[in-house]
Amino acid sequence: MAGVLNFPTIPIVRSVSPQKTIYHRRGISIRVSSESSEPWVSSESPEPWISVSTEEVPKSGFPSSTTTTTTTTTTTPAFSPPPDFVAPNPKRFRARPDKRRDILAASLAPLFRFATGVFVSGYAASLVPKSEIPSGTYALEVAGYKVKETSKLGSRPEKPIEIYEFESCPFCRKVREIVSVLDLDVIFYPCPKKGPNFRPKVAQMGGKQQFPYMVDPNTGVEMYESDEIIKYLVGKYGDGNVPLMLSLGLFTTLTEDFAMIGRMGRGSSYTPSRLPPEPLKLWSYEGSPFCKVVREVLVELELPHLLINCARGSPKRQILYEKVGHFQVPYLEDPNTGVQMFESAEIVEYLRATYAL
Repeated sequence: MAGVLNFPTIPIVRSVSPQKTIYHRRGISIRVSSESSEPWVSSESPEPWISVSTEEVPKSGFPSSTTTTTTTTTTTPAFSPPPDFVAPNPKRFRARPDKRRDILAASLAPLFRFATGVFVSGYAASLVPKSEIPSGTYALEVAGYKVKETSKLGSRPEKPIEIYEFESCPFCRKVREIVSVLDLDVIFYPCPKKGPNFRPKVAQMGGKQQFPYMVDPNTGVEMYESDEIIKYLVGKYGDGNVPLMLSLGLFTTLTEDFAMIGRMGRGSSYTPSRLPPEPLKLWSYEGSPFCKVVREVLVELELPHLLINCARGSPKRQILYEKVGHFQVPYLEDPNTGVQMFESAEIVEYLRATYAL
């Protein structure tokens, strides 16, 4: 199996520093501060999963006959799939009858945004005979031919970008579109209104609750302002050129707003939930209406997730195809329960049954 993707170590402690001094070591970001740091969970989510270790050691540097005592306490909340849970069989391009209105409303977004976020950078496609596509290679089939898709991607970050945002914010959508175009994997920390965990963290890190907020653990860069984030990402991981539909100022912002009219603010308000020990993994891309309805619930439940972007032209489509013998998004992997599943309607029900309080 090719292209195995691993979760990075997630920063659990981020305390604010007046000098904004940041140390990066082994994937953990620690800020120097006179203030006490807080764990990832809040008092509203009381399930701790942090290991605490205490050790008695001799004060001198010489060997001692005193026995070293180590005490380790680990408490992890138990998560399991709903009773009698069975992952559904994938059904391509189909919406469950009771969810068709939701998918139709979510489909307005790519229309208003002229498909920004549907295709990766440098996308090109051509119809070729089936014999030109090797067996075991992902490709659409059209009228007896196959679609050969290519792209031109920039340098790849070693660690996923981290973004604090929420689904119904037009400025956040701009940033989600560019990471889809650039085919970047991102750890999203959802910040719905009244969310107890990551909204306060943004204020600690940057000094104000403003979204989106981006952290690049590869360079130590942290920033607000969607346009500045976009310029940074295309300069670092693209060809330096901002796509037209993301460079039109007020027109871009207005069309981002219109794109979300059909969903009426879904993905903006917090639903009480339990935070999992590990982030979920979602194979997705910004232009898909099926993926959007899943993202809305991930944000409402404030569930951190590693989003594997795989818009049209992404080489990661082949990785998922080899992984499960099929390509379709959204595809959810939950390391906290072992569940792996397709189908947006069932994913939404699974998330609420497993994590909502």
